Amino acid sequence: MAPPRTPITTTMTAEPGSGAALYRLLAWLSPSFPVGAFSYSHGLEAAAAAGLVHDRATLQGWIAAIVAQGSGRIDADILCQAYRAALAGDEPGIDLANRRGVAFRATAELALEAAQQGEAFLAAWQAAWAAPHPGPLPAGGEREGSAPSQVLTPLLASEEMEDVARDSPSVPSPRKRGEGQGEGPFGDAACLSAAFGVAAARAGIALDDAVLGYLQAFAANLMSAGLRLGLVGQTDGQRILAALEPVVARAAAAAIDRDPADFGAATFAVDLGSMAHETQYSRLFRS
Repeated sequence: MAPPRTPITTTMTAEPGSGAALYRLLAWLSPSFPVGAFSYSHGLEAAAAAGLVHDRATLQGWIAAIVAQGSGRIDADILCQAYRAALAGDEPGIDLANRRGVAFRATAELALEAAQQGEAFLAAWQAAWAAPHPGPLPAGGEREGSAPSQVLTPLLASEEMEDVARDSPSVPSPRKRGEGQGEGPFGDAACLSAAFGVAAARAGIALDDAVLGYLQAFAANLMSAGLRLGLVGQTDGQRILAALEPVVARAAAAAIDRDPADFGAATFAVDLGSMAHETQYSRLFRS
């Protein structure tokens, strides 16, 4: 019988609302964090080509619908589920949240968008943020003066962390690329919102801050895609983000309080735009 799981505590964990937690939240949601978000338009490119989105008002409405009723709603629910499972040390719960986040995508491109960014987030997080002092691990797999049990539980397996995972029952089994689903909490594919939710929980970021920040970054990336498509200029882009503030705030609050059974999305125009984008002749974005 497996030993009972204990709550995850690490030297990196900060109290919710602390400066360290805020620092990590800003860093992980910054456009400079290398998840490749800039390369995806979430079907917006096809909608713009068809004339469905063509100015500030239509772009604002498109983004608002995605945040409140589309993939933003899905991602917010997955983030909350993964966050709460991570706090409880519930690896099967993390796996379930991740599987739902990967599966509930209407098109191949939207699935690629979620999974590619999830894998990129995990890789960057593991390389730079997985221990109290960022930087490469030495050949032996441990930093001087840090015990394996004090290293933040790895989200993505690496050769350096295999010995740590084997020796510590509180650390999930490592996942290697190409291995079957179920190897560790993220199987063969990682959903960005699930990976971010786990990282936020283990870093002491408050759930309401994590969800609000995630949705704001999602909306900002869509606005940036519209800007690069020539739909709006810089100032109108900022006007859109300002107008979306209450939309994002309501969506975040709703996700935290929502019954898990009330899971789903309904943005058919976005789904159709994503399908059309798969065969669009000239494209700037991957989705």
